[in-house]
Amino acid sequence: MPMDLRPNDRVEMKKPHPCGETRWLVTRVGMDVKLTCTRCGREIMLPRAKAEHGIRKIIREETT
Repeated sequence: MPMDLRPNDRVEMKKPHPCGETRWLVTRVGMDVKLTCTRCGREIMLPRAKAEHGIRKIIREETT
């Protein structure tokens, strides 16, 4: 079952980016997932399965 990822979610990855950050902003979701590093701004695209495997937790800001 696919993970419930949405654009503008923040995710914490298992492995850190070379800049040292583990939190990423989800900017695109589909067959591929586009992530932007919250520290240095680097953008990466990963296949959805690989992205879901590397995600430790989803940090979603609830809007009421």
